[in-house]
Amino acid sequence: MKTEDIDKIIAEALEEEKNKKRGGKRRWNNGSSKSNSLGKVRMVLNVLFMLGFLAAVIIYFAFPEQRTLFFVVGFGSMLLKIVEFALRFLF
Repeated sequence: MKTEDIDKIIAEALEEEKNKKRGGKRRWNNGSSKSNSLGKVRMVLNVLFMLGFLAAVIIYFAFPEQRTLFFVVGFGSMLLKIVEFALRFLF
């Protein structure tokens, strides 16, 4: 065998190995519309959580006598975060 033939065989084997790695299951965003829409839902839930948490902190300091409202808003925003967390790991 000539050196050119050996180099060609090695190049083909490396290309096959590279294609096998690319063709495997991807863990992160694969570009499908389902994962894209799920990402948008998660992003909206995260924004709502942050706004709810900010509102809870404002209520805590602005209206110290309104502890019930603080807990309702705070736990409501925590519930949004838990839903986002579940979506992230279940889908």
